[in-house]
Order: sequence, then C-alpha cells, then structure tokens
Amino acid sequence: MAEKQGHLNGTYYGPAVPPKQHSYLRPGRGGGCACGCGCCLLKLIFDLVLTVVVAVGLLALIFWLIFRPNLVKFHVTDAELTQFNLTTGNTLLNYNLNLNLTIRNPNRRIGIYYDRIEARVFYGGQRFDSQYLTPFYQGHKNTTTLSQAFEGQQVVVLGSGGLSDFNSETAAGVYEIDMRLYLRVRFKLGRIKTFRIKPRIKCGLKVPLSSSSSSATTAFQTEKCDIDWRIFR
Repeated sequence: MAEKQGHLNGTYYGPAVPPKQHSYLRPGRGGGCACGCGCCLLKLIFDLVLTVVVAVGLLALIFWLIFRPNLVKFHVTDAELTQFNLTTGNTLLNYNLNLNLTIRNPNRRIGIYYDRIEARVFYGGQRFDSQYLTPFYQGHKNTTTLSQAFEGQQVVVLGSGGLSDFNSETAAGVYEIDMRLYLRVRFKLGRIKTFRIKPRIKCGLKVPLSSSSSSATTAFQTEKCDIDWRIFR
C-alpha cells in the first residue's frame, strides 16, 4: 500500500500527447509550381519559345558573319516600244515591246538558282502579255542580262479614265508600263541548297514610243525594280 502511495505522490503528467500532424504538398516531378498545372504549362511554353528565339537568333548571326548576304538588284536597262495603239473600239491593244533586264548578285559566297522566271507586262493595271524566260544559275558576284520580247494583241478595258490617260500618253509619246517578275529561286550556300522561295519583282517603266515624233528627244531611263522577298504566300 505504501509503495502504491509513493507512486501516486510523484510527479505525473498523464499519457503522452502525440505531436501535431503537418501536411505537406509533394512537389511534382518537374520541380513544382505553386499555382498548379496551368502555371507549369505556361512556364514550359515560355521556356521553349525563348529557347527557340535565342537559337534562331544565334543561327542568324552565325549565318550573317559567315556569308555576309547582300540583296540582289534588278534593273530594266533598256526598253524599245515600236507599237502601242488601240483598235476595234479602243478595246484591242496592239503592242511590240522589247526589254533588257540586268540582275546583279553582289554576294561572294551565295549563288542563286532561278528555277522559274515569269515576266508579265501591264498597262492601266491590266495584264496584256506574259512570257517565261529560260531558267539559269547565277554565280557569285555576277551580273546577268536578260532580254525578252512582248508582241501581239490583247483585249483591254480601260474605262473612260484609263482611255483619257492613254490618249494623253499617246500625245506625249511615252507610256507608263509595269513589268512584274514572278520567280521561284533557291540559294546555294557552299554545298547546301535552300528550299524554293517565290519573290516578286515590280518595275515601273516610262517607255517612249520609237515611232513617235515627240519621243525623238526622249530616251528611256534605267529603272530600279522593287523586290518583295516574302517567303510564304
């Protein structure tokens, strides 16, 4: 009895209290995001886009440092117009036009394959002829001269305003004619050949009529052409 009394008189704290349980979010395999899976996906997409942009930028810089590309230049250096008149109620255009075109490749390490060359000529926004030129390869730092004749008849509808402009140009002996080139080209970089792209060339010309008395003092002036290098069309 005394033994039991001594035990009861000692310090007694009762049964042990288990520690408080804490819950933890297990991080995901990708490192985890506090805002959930949507945030992780957006971060992954951003990282991928940033990586691609940086890689493309580095490749472009390396390409430029190695090849130092320069734009190809197109000029119409000569034009001869021996016939340009309307018949059959001012709807049938009779024409005879010869053009000389120079293409300058100023690059030292880049060659150009001209796989298809289509030349179209327009008057008053209407096409009156189209011709295909012979494909060719243009080497480094090379100037190539092309010649093409356009001859025949074509129905055109100019309207009252267009017909008035035609009469004014007939009196002046100089006609505003547009030539456009529709190309398919590839570039050669060493042994590598690129995929085909489809640039378009536009040349605005003022061509004197050779048989016109008023054009005796008017000579054709070399015209620089505009280039649209858009890859996707």
